[in-house]
Amino acid sequence: MAPRTKDGPTLRIALGVLAVVGLVIGTYLTWTHFVGVPPVCISGSGGCETVQSSRYATIFGIPVATLGVVAYAGLLFSAALRSEVGIYLGFLISLVGTLFSAYLTYLEVFVIGALCQWCLASAAVMVAALVCAAVRARLLTQAR
Repeated sequence: MAPRTKDGPTLRIALGVLAVVGLVIGTYLTWTHFVGVPPVCISGSGGCETVQSSRYATIFGIPVATLGVVAYAGLLFSAALRSEVGIYLGFLISLVGTLFSAYLTYLEVFVIGALCQWCLASAAVMVAALVCAAVRARLLTQAR
């Protein structure tokens, strides 16, 4: 069994809450994809529908939102672990997720020409998760 770390529960809880928020967003977008309904956009601009119906909304036939669900589930799992493995797993997932979100946001702005509010919210959640995970990793290295 891996030894427990000295980091407090606050960052683990924050990471867990962010993961749940991301899971909700990803699940909603996955549901809209498979049901075939456009996602609700707050502004009514249609940007979400444009992004979700673009060729960039799937990778090898898998909806990008479903990949987000998998990533957020991994973050939730990492937050539940009280070990170095959990800290580094959370950092790795959130780093890759943030880089992928940045790429997707680039596509929205410069290629698709539309912004999806749900996608931007998910990107913000992933960046916040990266900050939490990085602080956890930093606290771990300072404890040594």
